[in-house]
Amino acid sequence: MPSAAEADPTEPGAPEADSGTADPEVPGAGAADPGAPDARTAAPGEPGAGQPGTGEACTGEAGTGKAGTGKAGTEEAGTEEAAAEEAESEEARAEEAGPEEAEAEEAGAEGVRGRRVRFAGAARFARPAVSWAAGVLVLGALLMPNGLNRLTPFAFTRIPVEGLCCAALLLVLRPAARRAAAVGLGVGLGLLVVLKSLDMGFYSTLDRPFDLVLDWILLDDAQAFLRASAGTAGAIGAVALAVLLVLAVLVLMPLAVLRVSRVMARHSATATRSLLVLGTVWVTCAALGVQLAGVRVASTSTSTLLHNRAHQVRAGVQDKEAFAREARIDAFRDTPPDQLLTRLRGKDVLFTFIESYGRTALEDPAMAAGTASVLADGTDRLERAGFSTRSAFLTSPVTGAGSWLAHATFLSGLWIKNEQRYRNLTSSDRMTLTGAFRGTGAWRTVGIMPGVTKAWPEGKFYGLDHVYDSRDMGYRGPKFSWTPVPDQYSLAAFERLEHGRRDREPIMAEIILASSHNPWSPIPEVIGWDEVGDGSVYHGLKAAGKDPKEVWQDSEQVRTEYRRAIAYSMNSVVSYLERYGDEDTVVVLLGDHQPVPTVTRGALGRDVPVSVIAKDPEVMERIADWQWQDGLKPAPDAPVWRMDSFRDRFLTAYGP
Repeated sequence: MPSAAEADPTEPGAPEADSGTADPEVPGAGAADPGAPDARTAAPGEPGAGQPGTGEACTGEAGTGKAGTGKAGTEEAGTEEAAAEEAESEEARAEEAGPEEAEAEEAGAEGVRGRRVRFAGAARFARPAVSWAAGVLVLGALLMPNGLNRLTPFAFTRIPVEGLCCAALLLVLRPAARRAAAVGLGVGLGLLVVLKSLDMGFYSTLDRPFDLVLDWILLDDAQAFLRASAGTAGAIGAVALAVLLVLAVLVLMPLAVLRVSRVMARHSATATRSLLVLGTVWVTCAALGVQLAGVRVASTSTSTLLHNRAHQVRAGVQDKEAFAREARIDAFRDTPPDQLLTRLRGKDVLFTFIESYGRTALEDPAMAAGTASVLADGTDRLERAGFSTRSAFLTSPVTGAGSWLAHATFLSGLWIKNEQRYRNLTSSDRMTLTGAFRGTGAWRTVGIMPGVTKAWPEGKFYGLDHVYDSRDMGYRGPKFSWTPVPDQYSLAAFERLEHGRRDREPIMAEIILASSHNPWSPIPEVIGWDEVGDGSVYHGLKAAGKDPKEVWQDSEQVRTEYRRAIAYSMNSVVSYLERYGDEDTVVVLLGDHQPVPTVTRGALGRDVPVSVIAKDPEVMERIADWQWQDGLKPAPDAPVWRMDSFRDRFLTAYGP
């Protein structure tokens, strides 16, 4: 690193060294002509000072008198006349310009000289400061963690082996090669900072790093979420800021590495000794496992990250073939439709997803008591209404977000963990659970999708006869942050549009309840079903809720509002079954994924609760061998299945 007292004489704009000579003065009257020959500098062979001679210059006024009237006298007179004319011209210009402009000109000349002095002093301090800043920027980029939970001061007290290796490389290269290498390393370092920043966002939301092959499409989903939550202007502002930051990083990093490389080249001996010392310290700390506050001093984090990311890229490329092999296995591909779901004929089957309903709501100490009370009350109310309930856990392929991937996994019987698999699935002829109902011809299949705000062509793949999105439900109320339609209204719309119709055929419905979607505020209250109407009543209910911006300033408030959102969704379902459920109603109620790490605090994995609710004892008897537990709340030791195993188990249980 450069010393704070070192100046860079090779840098553009560096002040010139003081030569010790005064500025030349303009010749005045009686001054010697700068172009006249000087006796002290006479050419060899000519009479000069200290040399004998008989010329005119030697005799002067004491000689014959030619000096006063000869050539020298003539030149002196000419010089005096020229000086006098110049002086008169200066006075004339001064009189014409006036005293104010003359003073301004004189002050300007003095100001230029003053600025030179001041800037020279500032430059002596600015250049080392810029060099230090460049070094700190490079070191910070190398040591920057890719997760917010690891972003601590101790993360920047490590010695990065990658920095030592790159510095050694720059020292041994020739100037041209060194500059090219510095630019390349700087660009790579800038891209590394961008990647680590993406990882931070993905770990905060999805509890996993950014996938360089498969996750680019999710950036568009993130922008859509911002637009829905913060409005179009807020989303545009956030995207513009992100783009500017990326460009700034990609410009500043190469400049910083170039600066550091030049400083090392100028002080190569000092830089070499420093590298030897730091390398020795790194090896010693690595061998002894030295740590500061649990952080290893000898860091290999950047090389480890790049190695893992290369493995991830290779796995992402190979995943397409792996998924194709998995999709070829389908135990029910050749099952005739008349042998599917025979034990549910005549029933209304509702697959109901509660957004972000995860195991953490049941077992996190800060939420467990409140959620347990809601589930116990719901179980009692359902029992009084004649329903039986059994529950367990499913392991979702995602956490924090990606509901559509969880829905696809549950319905297709395949592990849909990324967007590539989802696209390949929805472009295939795989039989889904909802498609199996439609294939029998014994059910009308519908989707209640309040979170869908535009055309959703995947509905055909899932075998849905009709999809009701947020535009088709007749809702005239406000949005609740991200949620376009409150859960109770979605269920009321399903009753009005499908379930409550007379002379209808049995229904299979996929219902998405979105009120428990991040950011979980404001949350409405469950109201009387006769009060729901067209949703206008929710304007007042929203005004009584909390502002999500205030809630998200405190993680404890976030967890509290999350628990309240889950309670609202659960109470909406229980209230609907109390009011509209009958002997032919069968509900499969489940979460799609765990909430974001702000709520889970990184614990409890990817499990979500799942319950089967029905009045008909035969329906519950068909799943007795599942060994699920009674009630809406599964105990910690309840069975845990992979979510992709549910389709086959369900079709087997309710088959011939």
